[in-house]
Amino acid sequence: MGETPRRFEVDKLISFSHDLVSFLKGEKYIDGLGQSLEQFKAFQAQCDTDYDDVQRSLQDYEKKIQWCKQKTDVALSEVVADAEIELFQEELEEELQREILTNEINDLERQRVSVEERRKILNKLEQDELRAEMKLSMYASVSNVIPYLDDQSKISGYIVERDKKVVEKFEFDLMKTNVFDTCNSIWKMINL
Repeated sequence: MGETPRRFEVDKLISFSHDLVSFLKGEKYIDGLGQSLEQFKAFQAQCDTDYDDVQRSLQDYEKKIQWCKQKTDVALSEVVADAEIELFQEELEEELQREILTNEINDLERQRVSVEERRKILNKLEQDELRAEMKLSMYASVSNVIPYLDDQSKISGYIVERDKKVVEKFEFDLMKTNVFDTCNSIWKMINL
């Protein structure tokens, strides 16, 4: 029983191989294979063309991507440059404001110093005037004479008599008289 089914199978296999050889020897098959080979070659050529087109497209896209990256980098650098320019502009404006404020403060300080100096000068002038008044008052109380000291080319002033409430003006030209005669004349006027 074991050999018969195998034998049957071998017979079938042999029969099938004979049929296949007869079919393969036929012209129709060879023509079909030739057509298939032609179609395969045409298909392969089309695939090669498509492959080349896809490769060129990929290269074009890569170039475009590189170009876009470069444009993006340039745009980013311009944005950074714009931001830096704005930052520098703000810093410049702040520096200008500080400089203006510093100049104004310096001007105000100079004005303050000038006002202080004027105030000191005015105080000194007031003190000098007060001293001059006190000096004149002392002259009047001691000698009853108030000299006029502003004009050095002549000797002039006032003789004050408090008891009589009289003020008498005197003036001597130094070109016409000497100092000794002038002094004697003033003493005579006081003692009258």
